[in-house]
Amino acid sequence: MMRLMDTQSPWLDDDQQDLWQALLTVVIALPAALDRQLQRDAGISNFEYGVLAQLSMADEATMRLSDLARVCDSTQPRLSKVMDRFEARDWVARRPDPGDGRYTLATLADAGRHKLVESAPEHVAQVKRLVFDPLSAAQRRHLGAALTRIAATVRRETEGG
Repeated sequence: MMRLMDTQSPWLDDDQQDLWQALLTVVIALPAALDRQLQRDAGISNFEYGVLAQLSMADEATMRLSDLARVCDSTQPRLSKVMDRFEARDWVARRPDPGDGRYTLATLADAGRHKLVESAPEHVAQVKRLVFDPLSAAQRRHLGAALTRIAATVRRETEGG
């Protein structure tokens, strides 16, 4: 392949390009694979599973919607649409935050917890197959350290500094 690169150019070198292409495959194809598995086995998206999981890990299974949107890397409108669907299925309940009425709280209901627990085994098996099984313990540690650094840099950039 012809490279449009010299020592002064902004192009990626061969190693960087190979790594970048592999990362793009993971960033694009992994969520799609997880979505397919969850849609097939549980009738929910990977994003919806993530919302249920975040709520399940919160104190009293309750979070402010603004915080939930942030940890799920979502916009408020997208999360609001998911919350509408979840409320219709009795998976969550929303109410004003008694500590500050400007905020809305979402609480995972028993039916939502049941959906999460029911969906988890196949989802976790898929995550293990696609992400963890191909790696040795040392590779997982190195990947974890590298991704933690990249994530911190991206968060700083996207949060304005």
